[in-house]
Amino acid sequence: MDNSVIDERPGSRLESRKDYRMDRLQWSSRLPLTSRILAVNLLPLALLGGGIFYLDGYRKQLLDERYKLARIEAQITAEALAGASRERQEALLLQIGKEQHMRLRMFDAQGELWADSFKLDTPQFSFDDPVKEPWQEDFARMLDRAVDTIVGADPIPDYVEPLAARADSWPELARAREEGLTQIQLRDAPDGTPVINAAAPVGLKGSTLLTTRNAVDITDTVRSARSTLVSAVFLALMISVTLSLFMARTIVRPLRLLAKAAIRVRLGRDRGVEVPRLPERKDEIGLLARAVSDMTTALRQRIDAVDHFAADVAHEIKNPLASLRSAIESLARVEDPELRSQLTDIASHDVRRIDRLVTEIADASRIDAEMSRATFEQMDLVKLTEAIISTREHRAENEGRQVELRRPLGAAVVWGVPSRLERVIENLLDNAVSFSPPDGLITVTIEHHEDLISLSVCDHGPGIPEDAREKVFQRFHSLRPDAEAFGNHSGLGLAIARTIAEAHDGSLRAEGRADGASGACLILRLPEFIRQRI
Repeated sequence: MDNSVIDERPGSRLESRKDYRMDRLQWSSRLPLTSRILAVNLLPLALLGGGIFYLDGYRKQLLDERYKLARIEAQITAEALAGASRERQEALLLQIGKEQHMRLRMFDAQGELWADSFKLDTPQFSFDDPVKEPWQEDFARMLDRAVDTIVGADPIPDYVEPLAARADSWPELARAREEGLTQIQLRDAPDGTPVINAAAPVGLKGSTLLTTRNAVDITDTVRSARSTLVSAVFLALMISVTLSLFMARTIVRPLRLLAKAAIRVRLGRDRGVEVPRLPERKDEIGLLARAVSDMTTALRQRIDAVDHFAADVAHEIKNPLASLRSAIESLARVEDPELRSQLTDIASHDVRRIDRLVTEIADASRIDAEMSRATFEQMDLVKLTEAIISTREHRAENEGRQVELRRPLGAAVVWGVPSRLERVIENLLDNAVSFSPPDGLITVTIEHHEDLISLSVCDHGPGIPEDAREKVFQRFHSLRPDAEAFGNHSGLGLAIARTIAEAHDGSLRAEGRADGASGACLILRLPEFIRQRI
């Protein structure tokens, strides 16, 4: 039921599911949240940054074109002036200045100014006074300076008319006179617009020409493009805000659903509450939903296991307590010494049984917690098994049964907790001793199986029916040999052994003997130790 969605209001599951489907977009839910957040936030910045550098390149391209035009105009004008008389030169200066909206100045061989189109007639252009301009122009110039700073543009000198009207007052004129080539110089007018000077030699007698053009149209074009960029950035910002709201909705809504389901699980008011798994989402929200769902399922299983365990404990302790109570109550009324002795033995047996149950129950209840904190280490399963068998023989714990160890050539190294694996082997041997005949042989075999180490404990007892081979690992399983005194075992040994085996990423299962003889084999399998794993 991966698609179910739980709402806090009873009976609203269908409505919540519809709301969730309305919020879900396949393309969105398959992208990682980090990518989506970065894309949404970087979109306006990327557009703004790219636009700024594009405008800077566009402005440089316009200026380069104007440089070429100024160079050509200066050269053509200089050639026209070279062979003309003074009157004709003045007329050409006026005509070209009016048609091209430029200022043209002629300097003689001594560098003295002898002709200026602005003095011969009305000036064709003038610079705006920044003081008298509206605030919008001040803001535009501030943006110009900010863009130049961002792109790292080279500083441009201010356009200032020299006090002395001589050729050497203009660096471009000095270079043109010295090198005999046309020179271009860019300057900034007081109003922030570009001023392009072109200096060219005139004829062979040392005269020079200086043309000056105020390229206001370049500034207007760049500022117009910048206005378009601002509009595009604003639009991108609006789109980014919209996408952010959408993304917040697609993130917050599933989180709210998960939070509601988690609250209901915590309150425990509805055992049927299901945490939405959101299988369609491939992003972090989907991973979180499935992790919470799995965690909730595991928690419920653990709670159910605790409930069953508590019920089993109550049942198992209740029986010896009832027997103990009956024996104690009967003692006060019985006068026969022999009968009193029997009642005393029964009471003592019940006390030992209760003590054994409490010890085993305590061990079983804390085994998971202890395994989660235990320190695993490299160990040889063969040496551990040899030590256990030797100790049991020394203490006569095998009760006359012969235990034979069949070991592989070399070591059988596993990764685990020695004391806990010792507990598993002890439980398996205890089980085999209980079911083996008095002169029976118990075989312990350790083998390699690819990347696993198996340890099997086989006896010659009655064996385990195939349909009961899983039941023997249940807690408080009470199927014991007929000859064994009642209550000598708690029924937790094999359950604890399987828990320890699974905590080592291994397994424990019951099988029949491979040779077909009567008896059972309990097989422990553990991963073989590989040095690269640590």
